Amino acid sequence: MISRRNFLKAASGAAAVILTPTVLAKPAQPAERVLQFHNLHTGESLKATYWAEGQYIAEELTAIDHLLRDFRADEMIKMDRRLYDLLYVLQQQVSSKSSFQVISGYRSPATNAALNRNSSGVAKRSLHMQGKAIDIRLPGVELKNLRKAALSLNAGGVGYYPKSNFVHVDTGRPRFW
Repeated sequence: MISRRNFLKAASGAAAVILTPTVLAKPAQPAERVLQFHNLHTGESLKATYWAEGQYIAEELTAIDHLLRDFRADEMIKMDRRLYDLLYVLQQQVSSKSSFQVISGYRSPATNAALNRNSSGVAKRSLHMQGKAIDIRLPGVELKNLRKAALSLNAGGVGYYPKSNFVHVDTGRPRFW
């Protein structure tokens, strides 16, 4: 006769054997996620470990949010954390360790409206105003290859601006222009 304790031991051992291939099939998560930025308008640079040991690091996220602030209005908001994850994956996709050059991060509604009046390339309801978009380039990565990598992720919007030398990425619905 098998005891309840022996039954539970055997069942948990069998479950571990059955689940092992699934666990091994998952790619290993990096211990840390690090992003580097250089804001072309303010001259500020930052290297931030924004995620470690399975969680976001509040102080580092705030530092990135500050670097991506609307420098014209000197306003900052909490950016979409998925945007940082998107940038991290994008950088891995193109095998780059360079700093993202930031053309535009957060835009206040007033700044966005002013830019919209002066350019047909600025959307009236831009996701920049929600902290869900960024305009970037990555030294050492051709702009067309950065665009191609961003499109392959199918993780949000991708805008291609070769004349202005940047790619727009956002965490909205997948689309491209």
